[in-house]
Amino acid sequence: MALLQVKDLCVGFRQDGQLTEAVKGVSFHVDRGETVALVGESGSGKSVSALSTVSLLGDSAEVTGSVTYDDQEMIGADERLLRKVRGNDISFIFQEPMTSLNPLHTIAKQLGESLALHQGLAGEAARARILELLDKVGIRDAESRLNAYPHELSGGQRQRVMIAMALANKPDVLIADEPTTALDVTIQAQILDLLADLKAAEGMGLLFITHDLGIVRRIADRVCVMQNGEIVETGPTKEIFDAPQHPYTQKLLSAEPTGHPAPVPQGAELVAETENLKVWFPITAGLLRKTVGHVKAVNDATIRVHAGETVGIVGESGSGKTTLALAIMRLISSEGRIVYMGQDIRAWSVRELRRLRKDMQIVFQDPFGSLSPRMTAMQIIAEGLGVHGIDDGRSAREVVAEVMTEVGLDPMTMDRYPHEFSGGQRQRIAIARAMVLRPKLVVLDEPTSALDMTVQVQIVELLRGLQEKYGLAFLFISHDLKVVRAMSHKMLVMKQGDIVEQGVAADLFERPQTDYTRLLLQATH
Repeated sequence: MALLQVKDLCVGFRQDGQLTEAVKGVSFHVDRGETVALVGESGSGKSVSALSTVSLLGDSAEVTGSVTYDDQEMIGADERLLRKVRGNDISFIFQEPMTSLNPLHTIAKQLGESLALHQGLAGEAARARILELLDKVGIRDAESRLNAYPHELSGGQRQRVMIAMALANKPDVLIADEPTTALDVTIQAQILDLLADLKAAEGMGLLFITHDLGIVRRIADRVCVMQNGEIVETGPTKEIFDAPQHPYTQKLLSAEPTGHPAPVPQGAELVAETENLKVWFPITAGLLRKTVGHVKAVNDATIRVHAGETVGIVGESGSGKTTLALAIMRLISSEGRIVYMGQDIRAWSVRELRRLRKDMQIVFQDPFGSLSPRMTAMQIIAEGLGVHGIDDGRSAREVVAEVMTEVGLDPMTMDRYPHEFSGGQRQRIAIARAMVLRPKLVVLDEPTSALDMTVQVQIVELLRGLQEKYGLAFLFISHDLKVVRAMSHKMLVMKQGDIVEQGVAADLFERPQTDYTRLLLQATH
């Protein structure tokens, strides 16, 4: 008997009297101690299928078929049974941690809530278990992070907290929806090993949803390939990878960012540079909040980026990559020189900076957290046009339709809200919002992390094309070194706030000079 059995699952969403089919007759099972991967492009129905297992789809969903856990029917089950199973017997790791974690509660409180509810743990016993979980998922100095709020952690650290929460009650079935999306390659390898060890030790069944086929090859026993709400191919992992039968599976396996960016034009203008840039955050204690130390996020960073050039920034989660970029954009305080288009802007006031903002744009890592749920795609993308008073004689809808087409979105969907798009589509909206202003400098913070492999290829080609066309300077932050290699002219490697190595990207990939860079490169294979 399978631990989790899904038979003829059909899911539709009713809106304005119309039913949109998202999942069409899907069947699969997960046995104890087995990892089954659901693979497919964004919007193919992977997450909807998983959420159906414990009725987490909301009132607009119409679900038919059968889902049984431990011989109990989940579809149509009463709320009391579902509450008992959710988070205890069947646990989830969600794709976007910033929207899954409560911004008003500390990490300790959120982990402790689950332990108290399902295990009755409190006080020192709960604290010890929380520290054990955080240590297991690779949170450094876990004790100092207990009273941190989600916004005080990096994207990768937030994802690790989500994984700790999911593992807290030792579930029978763990459903992991892109659990390593936000993680750097070394921690990704550790988390995959951790999940494999837990699966073996606990006899846990693992349903693993991902667009990263490298992970599937490493962790899965069986693969189900989904396209347009249907499973088009299924079988043992080795068979699927060695001899894929369906054209769509073949397409997925061949999708990988390749090539190189266009050469930087001769004599290209220097867009931005830093000299001895430092970002230290004070640690305060006591009644008077006296400074007792510092979190040294960035130390002595000196970088340069020219028009038409991409500087790739790599390193483990929490190494200071995003902090460095935010400091260059003058979104956080720093020490040292920041020069933009020949002008030292570090001491500029907010009013002085306002006129530069349209030229300096950023695409954030978590698209759902950075897009307003109350605004349509049209309003989100066009907002900057109004703020900066940009008017080229066309209507805002015309301009938005053009940029949506550029980033691979259907302009007919511009009146939809963010929750009506898939994760990958939301990331493209975030890219469109930045590109509509035709900036000179763009920070891309993990812009492809939420995208499936085929769309990653499209986005890399899109960004390279936009760069060549408009002479854009990119700061490209990513843990996916294949994407960094395809995008970057220069690369810098960060570790615990220090730039440990920088130079021409091709040289660093071929001849890394430091042990740390070699470790990062090895973790991608």
